[in-house]
Amino acid sequence: MARKKTPEDKIIDAALKLAASRGWHELALAHIAEAAKVSLPELAQLFPTKAAILAAWSRRVDAQVLAAAEAEDLSGEAARDRLFDVLMLRFDALAPQKPALRKIARDLARDPVAAAALLRPALQSLGWMLEAAGIDASGLRGALRVRGLALVWAAAFRVWLEDGEDQAKTMAELDRRLRQGEDLIAAMSRFGRAREDGQAA
Repeated sequence: MARKKTPEDKIIDAALKLAASRGWHELALAHIAEAAKVSLPELAQLFPTKAAILAAWSRRVDAQVLAAAEAEDLSGEAARDRLFDVLMLRFDALAPQKPALRKIARDLARDPVAAAALLRPALQSLGWMLEAAGIDASGLRGALRVRGLALVWAAAFRVWLEDGEDQAKTMAELDRRLRQGEDLIAAMSRFGRAREDGQAA
């Protein structure tokens, strides 16, 4: 039996469905409430902004990817290969919402204030992706790894938005960026270690 949708689920699903047809910039919270069949006060209590809806959806995707990565058992792979696999699992989880994400990404590119509101949730999600790959995302070094991964993810995401179902271009771009980013992340981690050692002295 399918799990009964919570009001949060209904709101998230309605927002993404509307984004696919209308775009994100012109989409009002009142439109989302109407489509989700919840009252505007109820929506306001659950999600004060559209950015909060996207952040909640991202956490839902995080949980899906973490469960999938655990089921895959990536422990025998090298760190870069584990991370590649986890990020591809994330693209698989995002695939049903690709039409909405195309329009959301287009509109956010024109609205830096709205995009900035999503930066923290995006970095938190990438931190979980590192953890799913067995790579520490805590502390200063972890924060630097997350920011390095953000550059990799952003480049691969842009390719993925226009890629076909086989995701061949996405996989090639992700592999290339991870190989390039491996040295960058290592250098950033060394910088973080040096700062931590200096503060401890």
